[in-house]
Amino acid sequence: MLHSQIKSDIKQCYENLGNQLDNFIPRRAQNYLVAEIAKTLAGEYHQKHRMLVGEAGTGIGKSLAYLLGGIPFALFNNKKLLISTATVALQEQLINKDLPLFNRIYPKEFSFILAKGRQRYCCTHKLEACCATDNDQQVALWEEKPKKSDLDLLRRMLKATQDGKWDGDRDSWPTTIPDRVWPQIMADKHSCHAGLPKHRSCPFAKAREHLDKADVIIANHALLMADIELGGGVILPEPEQTIYVIDEAHHLPKVARDFSSAASSLKGAATWLEKLNQTIGKLAELADYKKAARFQDAILENIQHLIPTLRQVANNVDAGMFSKDGIYRFEHGELPAWLEQEAKGCKDASKKALQSLGKIHDLISERLKDNEIQQRLGEQALAESGVYLQRLENLEKVWALMAQPKKDKGAPLARWIEKNPDNEGDYIIQVSPLEVGYRLDQLLWSRAAGAILVSATLRALNQFTYFCRQVGIYEMDSTRFLALASPFDYQNNARLVIPALSLEPQADKFTDLLIKTLPEYLEGETASLVLFSSYWQMNKVADELRPLAKKNKWGLLVQGEESRHITLKKHKENCKNGKPSILFGTGSFSEGLDLPGNLLKNLIITKIPFGVPTSPVEEAHAEYIESCGGNPFMQISVPEASKKLIQSVGRLLRKEEDTGRVVLLDRRIINRRYGKALLDSLPPFKRVIEYT
Repeated sequence: MLHSQIKSDIKQCYENLGNQLDNFIPRRAQNYLVAEIAKTLAGEYHQKHRMLVGEAGTGIGKSLAYLLGGIPFALFNNKKLLISTATVALQEQLINKDLPLFNRIYPKEFSFILAKGRQRYCCTHKLEACCATDNDQQVALWEEKPKKSDLDLLRRMLKATQDGKWDGDRDSWPTTIPDRVWPQIMADKHSCHAGLPKHRSCPFAKAREHLDKADVIIANHALLMADIELGGGVILPEPEQTIYVIDEAHHLPKVARDFSSAASSLKGAATWLEKLNQTIGKLAELADYKKAARFQDAILENIQHLIPTLRQVANNVDAGMFSKDGIYRFEHGELPAWLEQEAKGCKDASKKALQSLGKIHDLISERLKDNEIQQRLGEQALAESGVYLQRLENLEKVWALMAQPKKDKGAPLARWIEKNPDNEGDYIIQVSPLEVGYRLDQLLWSRAAGAILVSATLRALNQFTYFCRQVGIYEMDSTRFLALASPFDYQNNARLVIPALSLEPQADKFTDLLIKTLPEYLEGETASLVLFSSYWQMNKVADELRPLAKKNKWGLLVQGEESRHITLKKHKENCKNGKPSILFGTGSFSEGLDLPGNLLKNLIITKIPFGVPTSPVEEAHAEYIESCGGNPFMQISVPEASKKLIQSVGRLLRKEEDTGRVVLLDRRIINRRYGKALLDSLPPFKRVIEYT
């Protein structure tokens, strides 16, 4: 049961909220969500499985709801509250607006912090090694010879660190640090641990100390996955001591799948293995030859297997088997016999090389700690071996997945080869799971002190089933599910128009029809957003309509012609100055775009956003469903289209007083069997269906 003190704290917070916010209006759905979160975490629905999945429509105020329901419970029970998001925008909203507000209304003191992974922090060991005067040492840490401008930048960064003017956080450096530079100095678990002399001054270690003391932690889904893949409690708090709030939860399945995937080049890997082959003697000498000799021999032996094998695999690849996108996917994840055999050998060799280099790395660390070697040499060696350990870990992961035998049950792995765009004649081996729900259940849901998953879009076709399968929520009976409608008055404030078009989007002449039809639905409108299914179609329509836009004095702004920030800024200026403004965008404009009030009155969607399974993972997933007797279109494409369509129409009304219309130029929503389910899953707009 929910303790009376927690109830009292929540009530006090809510009363204080009315005093803090001008024109505060209590929202029934928000109050209900607060209560359900608190009761779920208290174990009122299930003592062990304390989990809530909630779809909260736009305008409910879900972030404030989970703060009200979660923080009092977490603090009373001495648990951490971890809020994971998918976007930087929501993190900034929580850190700069929502949590400071909650701090003012909550009767007790609490602290909060933004958590970042190791890879957002510089490693001072690596930075010093890269700035060393020994040119050979510098070059050894780079895959390509560094530019003078890169080395100059690193020296400025080192001086700023030594002078206390930079905290080692990549995001706090005043200029953009190039992607070719940052990997050479970023922290990793090998170069950043308590056994190193400079650990106490390590940027990540300092950030981790603050993290341990915070009551509320803001992270992103990628960092959450990185932590649980390491076992949990390595970067973030222990799952058993943590209540998780997964906001923007509809993004979690893709992030989780990406984290379980792996990729490595063939000839590129052989090149850095050659460098390791040349430098291992120096590392072994610093580790003490007597203790390190057998590990050095093991590394050399396995490198001598890996280098020719990787090159031979690249040479055996038939260049004629690739698609026009430069990809060849192995059907059903099944490898040819020759590659299956080579994969097993590469798996064993990379694993043994990784283990042996890890032993040498540890020996160097011990000698450095005991002052048996010069500090400068030891730190440079650890930085160098740390880079190779990371590369070997990735190599071992790739080939372990490639060599993994096919399971009797469950989805196979997606396996494919891709042409390396940066190196002609080289190929990238890629492996990805198709379903990751069981991993999330095993590593997170079954261990967490509590979990609240929320988003404005979790259901597909009015059901949670598709989402639950994606994220591994199998205990459906003990999980609390909520679907809270937006407080907006859709019937009176907005309408959904489906024009009487003669063609459907798959027709060859549909783009020409768009060019002819769109002006009718743009004429007389002050602020429009047109969402297209492809860049090609968007740009062709834009080119054809530019003369008309110029004649009518419309401000036509096309995604990709300028940065998103500049494009939206110009749109807002047009609206402010009374100039009709039209935004053309693709799928990325259908989510996270906030244009309230007069900034959007007319939303035009050119087609139902069906995704074509073009990526190797999507193709493999569709293939697997077919092999099980299923229908990939109905089981994947339609549910995904439902979510995307809801997200798209969600751009129109952002505040309770907003008004406007949605125009859907796709008759399939009323002509096809699946159309009714898609239509019924949309907000309850007033519908206007036109007929010829």
